[in-house]
Amino acid sequence: MSWLTSSWSDLGIVAAKAALMYGTALVGLRVAQRRTLAQWTIIDFAAAVAIGAIIGRTAVAQTQSYATGAVALLTIIGAHRLASLLRFQPLLGKPTDYRVRVLVADGQVRRGQLRRCGLTDNDLYAELRQRGVFDVSQVRFVLYEGKGGLTVVPRDVPSPTPLISEGLRSSVGYAPPGESGAAAPRR
Repeated sequence: MSWLTSSWSDLGIVAAKAALMYGTALVGLRVAQRRTLAQWTIIDFAAAVAIGAIIGRTAVAQTQSYATGAVALLTIIGAHRLASLLRFQPLLGKPTDYRVRVLVADGQVRRGQLRRCGLTDNDLYAELRQRGVFDVSQVRFVLYEGKGGLTVVPRDVPSPTPLISEGLRSSVGYAPPGESGAAAPRR
């Protein structure tokens, strides 16, 4: 019956190791460029990978009991839920959520921002072509959203809408023109 149960001290160690691995994955994924994450947040990606590994290992490893796998799995799910709740706190959400980046401003490609996002000019141009934009001068803004998607604001939009304005204000590396104390956009 050792495949079904484990000692309480062993289960405590498993829970601690699972939580530490989850935290390590969050830090590693936060440091990595977000293009690897597609439309997932880092907390979702870390949880999905960890859950898959735990389920696979528990199912096939002869030396790991079901109880060990279950505790590890429930710890990851609990850590994911806690991280999800902490995202609603501005200070605590910053380490797990990417901020908006302005990749194009007034028809000018901001190559420094592309580089920070791990994107090339060709990545940007391919996305624009797929959206029917064939000249970057037709674009007022391209916002690289926190979950990896692009928002393209055409030049013919009379003025930024409230949602675009909020995206610009919350972006990193860009100061919207006309705001008091705002510096010129950084390339």
